[in-house]
Amino acid sequence: MKGIITVVGKDSVGIIAKVCTYLAEEKINILDISQTIVSGFFNMMMIIDLSASAHKFEKVENDLIALGKDIGVDIRLQREDIFNSMHRI
Repeated sequence: MKGIITVVGKDSVGIIAKVCTYLAEEKINILDISQTIVSGFFNMMMIIDLSASAHKFEKVENDLIALGKDIGVDIRLQREDIFNSMHRI
């Protein structure tokens, strides 16, 4: 199963490291990643593969929300199929 992670917030040291560390610990593979900083605001989008994770999607989603609160950014996880449906023209 693939998912889309978005991370948005004020830029600070270690955002990418903390998100990637969590994903590695959960055996979640990063398939693609894009990040940018505009006027001090951090924005990252990742496409991930959750198929090797031992945890359900909802637990990973809740863990990422909590991690975002801890590091002062907004982290969201969506299922790829739902993301694609929402953004279809």
